[in-house]
Amino acid sequence: MIWTVLKWALLVGPIFPFCYYLLAIYSARRFFRAAPPRNTDSTPPVSILKPVRGLDPDAYENFASFCRLDYPEYEILFCVADDSDAAIPVIEKLKQDFPQRSIRLLIGAEAIGANAKVNKLSRLAREARHELLVMSDSDIVVAPDYLRAVVAPFGDAQMGAVTCMYLGIPAQQIWPELEALGATSDFFAAVIVARQLRGVDFGLGATIATTKKHLAEIGGFESFADYLADDYELGHRIAMRGHSVELISHTVHTHYPAMNFSEYFAHQLRWSLALRASAPWGYVGMIFTQGLPWAIAAAATTWCDEGFPFGALLAAAYLGSYFMVRVALAWEVGVSGFRDPLVRRNWWRTPQRDLLWFVVWLVGLFKRRLIWRGSRFVLRRGRLVPLHPTS
Repeated sequence: MIWTVLKWALLVGPIFPFCYYLLAIYSARRFFRAAPPRNTDSTPPVSILKPVRGLDPDAYENFASFCRLDYPEYEILFCVADDSDAAIPVIEKLKQDFPQRSIRLLIGAEAIGANAKVNKLSRLAREARHELLVMSDSDIVVAPDYLRAVVAPFGDAQMGAVTCMYLGIPAQQIWPELEALGATSDFFAAVIVARQLRGVDFGLGATIATTKKHLAEIGGFESFADYLADDYELGHRIAMRGHSVELISHTVHTHYPAMNFSEYFAHQLRWSLALRASAPWGYVGMIFTQGLPWAIAAAATTWCDEGFPFGALLAAAYLGSYFMVRVALAWEVGVSGFRDPLVRRNWWRTPQRDLLWFVVWLVGLFKRRLIWRGSRFVLRRGRLVPLHPTS
């Protein structure tokens, strides 16, 4: 009896990710093809906040892209933890190379919480001269029209925050390419589905724009300085105050450096913990969005059970259906939507990445401790609790 119930659960289970993939394809088509034009002539002054720790790949070019923006009035504020940070000479060179830009470097930030990035953002927000704030991770590179695209939605008085997605620029190596492929074809597909089903109530670290007024309403950065998923918390708390949060179709770029398998797995695991911290039950529910493990389980069931006529044919049908629909989703989001050349070249690697992600997701269900930026933490209800070196 138990085996019969389990068998039919395994045979029916693939329906859930299959339906999810179809929903994601539909949602992506609506998102990319129905993006409303925005008036980009409104250009209020902006403060760009850049918390920095060390040097990312192509750090100078990343920073310099923010100095080449087609925008009349803005300032760029950098913050590092101390005067030994390797990014300081790069920022100083930036100030020399772009004297026409208002660039300030802040050294030191009060330790208000366990998240060092949020500590820096708290000081940056206090020091910012302008009401409109645009936060962006240090490894992001942007196009000249970036600020106009990000600021345009604030023409709506109900707008509380704006966020956007990013494309990867990976090193020519399997692990960074798989990471970039997963972000574009899987993670952002899920982001677009979430937007379709419930609207946008989150932020993405590549870019989050808001105002000092909205930031003050949620208690400032200080209110979530202990949280791992700070970008999610910022967008979510603004949305919970009744303000609109918009995901725009404009994309930025980020670098994925060369890495070995161990570094790839560790980075993916920390990412999975951030997802779990943002929405614990949603993280558990991700099992119903992963087609490969369900297809393998169903194929194995039909292949091994002698009660199924044409078992091998059914097994092939399960695996073939997964492959076709999953690749269709990767193509719709990555190629038709984002115009990502990486997905165009590597669409056939999607199952390989999905298998690795399933292992990462499974480990992430039970993982509590993590190492982030050289420090050790335990994750408790989304909060980072520092661990003593001897713990």
